[in-house]
Amino acid sequence: QVQLVESGGGLVQAGGSLRLSCAASGRTFSNYAMGWFRQTPGKEREFVAAISWNGGSTATADSVKGRFTISRDNAKNTVYLQMNSLKPEDTAVYYCAARRFTMVVSHQQYDYWGQGTQVTVSN
Repeated sequence: QVQLVESGGGLVQAGGSLRLSCAASGRTFSNYAMGWFRQTPGKEREFVAAISWNGGSTATADSVKGRFTISRDNAKNTVYLQMNSLKPEDTAVYYCAARRFTMVVSHQQYDYWGQGTQVTVSN
C-alpha cells in the first residue's frame, strides 16, 4: 500500500519553471516505479514521465522531452518533476502514480494515485 500526495503546482508565465513533488507513505518505497501524468478537461489522461524503482531508467513523453525531468530520492520517499520552459499547453492537473517494480508508461497499469496538483501556464 502506497499513499501519494502531490504539491508544487501553481500559476506561472510561459517560459517559467515549476518543480512538482510527490511525497509517498507506505512500506518499501524503493520497490515502486513512479510516474507523472496530466489531464485537462475533455482529454484522456496523458503520460508525462516515469522513473524506475532505483532511478536507473527514465522515460519522458515527446511533448515534454528536453523540458521536463523526473527524479526520485528514495531516502526521502519523494519523486520530483522539474518543469522548465513551460508552455500554455502544459496547463493541466498533474498526477503522481506508483506501481510495483516495473516502469511503464500507461496510466492503466498504475495502482496508486495522488490527488493531483493544478499547473496553469499563462501567455
